[in-house]
Amino acid sequence: MGGSDARALSRSLLDLCRMRKLTIATAESCTGGLVAGALTDIPGSSDVIDRGFVTYSNDAKRAMLGVEAGTLATFGAVSKETATAMAVGALERAGVDLAVAITGIAGPGGATPGKPVGLVHFAVAARDGRIVHREHRFGAIGRSAVRARSVVEALRMLMDLARGPQAATKPRREAASRLRPRATRSPRRHVVKRRRPPPRG
Repeated sequence: MGGSDARALSRSLLDLCRMRKLTIATAESCTGGLVAGALTDIPGSSDVIDRGFVTYSNDAKRAMLGVEAGTLATFGAVSKETATAMAVGALERAGVDLAVAITGIAGPGGATPGKPVGLVHFAVAARDGRIVHREHRFGAIGRSAVRARSVVEALRMLMDLARGPQAATKPRREAASRLRPRATRSPRRHVVKRRRPPPRG
């Protein structure tokens, strides 16, 4: 997965957002603005892309995106909680429809116990309240490769979010028939048999 994948995804995402009148903001740490760069590399992206936050330090995450110091202290910069807070912060501060956040360890250094090189947390948030988080462990495949694969994953998550919530599937006929209340049968009418008069002799 390289630049061609990111470019194709960027084009598809921009077309979809343009059609649905959606705007996007990005919040990036380990990718350093590469997602915003991939999107704005496409001509005409300005009608979809509002802004990108590059929040490499914890101070930047707090100041620019409103990530709480307690979140960073408790869970760390590379965590589900921080990624989610970054996405929500970007969504609220930019006033857009969709936002994506990325925070991870691209390497070659920076690994800690339980958080190896190649660990990346992604989060996307939508104006309608949907929030999705994903964790990827790409491994020690090299700094550039981790960053490139992170860009593609972020674009895919934005694409899924831009498509909108999944419509509820209709129940199958068999299942639906079981859910229907049984029709109540009308009570049978009791026919009173008249006794025949005894024969006259």
